[in-house]
Amino acid sequence: MAAGQFAWMDRFPGLLHLGCRPVAWPVSLSPQAENFCSAASFDVTLLMASSTPDSGSAPGPYSQPDQAIASRLLPLEAMDPGLTWDQPGGGVIVHLELAWGHLRRWWLKAFRRGYVERMRRLRKGTENRCPHEVLDPRDLKFFRNQGGYFWDPADDPFTWRDRLPFARTGLAELLVFSLMFYGGGLLLAWWLRSRDIGGAWGVVGWIAVTALLVIGVLITWFFRNPRREIPQGRGTIVSPADGVVTTIEELDHDEFVGGPAVLIGIFLSIFNVHINRAPLPGRVVGVRYRKGKFLNALRPESARENEQLAVRMQMTQAPYRCFVVRQITGAIARRIVCWLKPGDELAVGEQFGMIKLGSRTELVLPRDAALELQVKLGDVVKAGSTVLGAYRNERPKG
Repeated sequence: MAAGQFAWMDRFPGLLHLGCRPVAWPVSLSPQAENFCSAASFDVTLLMASSTPDSGSAPGPYSQPDQAIASRLLPLEAMDPGLTWDQPGGGVIVHLELAWGHLRRWWLKAFRRGYVERMRRLRKGTENRCPHEVLDPRDLKFFRNQGGYFWDPADDPFTWRDRLPFARTGLAELLVFSLMFYGGGLLLAWWLRSRDIGGAWGVVGWIAVTALLVIGVLITWFFRNPRREIPQGRGTIVSPADGVVTTIEELDHDEFVGGPAVLIGIFLSIFNVHINRAPLPGRVVGVRYRKGKFLNALRPESARENEQLAVRMQMTQAPYRCFVVRQITGAIARRIVCWLKPGDELAVGEQFGMIKLGSRTELVLPRDAALELQVKLGDVVKAGSTVLGAYRNERPKG
């Protein structure tokens, strides 16, 4: 390759990597750049040097891979038959929400027929894969991983919930627990004051009030959803979870990666944010769920024996590396939430699920000469914003 052959690229300071696929916004290229693009056989990726705010549920950057890319991608796996909804472990509050959904649909059909008809006209998809009637996007809450009906974000009247400082998938738990602990504490405080309870029973009562309010604060803190600045850069690997790095292990062979791998384990305490994010951009090849125990997530055997869900992904950029993000329950956290299905595409740092209360998240990466880890045991990491490492030959210059 002649020296200076690609000197024209220096005239595009925001263009860190250029290849040959259409982009979603206007880009002006010089004649030399256009000729280069038409002759190239690899992807186009525009990556900006500065970090950008997390958009929460923004679509992935690879919506329609061209034929050359598609030929390098793994075939999609069949959906795990054990994943019939987003929260395979079930739960009391989930069933309360489903019961509320029946009442809500009756009310909508009886008193808001215009709204129901408008939602029907805006609805996309040809098939209802939910076990109940679908009137609006709220009815899809626990069944997004099943495909079928959907609405464009612009037509979804509930997207404002994504902007709340709390995890949307945990709003029902937050409401129920708030009523239990905040409501219970305030009710007990009112009773103690109205009855003028004193002495030893008064002390016990006010201790109970304090305990209820503290537990309520902790639960509210647990379901928080802070905004994150997502590092941008080809090959950059961000943390899939908040917590402490407790495991960095080299594996001789991983079945899905197809060769040597590195496993990074992150322990999430009840004080951490429990939302999971994509460590790399890519396409979901498969999602696998396995029932199991609920051992303390700090115990090494918990990774093998506890209930878990594995998201198997492949990057849609050469060299099309495969990687796995594994959600694992703990002794307290017994509810995995994941709304992905095979074929979904994620941008780096995009949210895809959560584990409710203390737990563990593992990341399995291909171990090759280009991988450079930047974390060590004991490091505190944050999902979507802490850089775990990078594949050196793909990091942008500058």
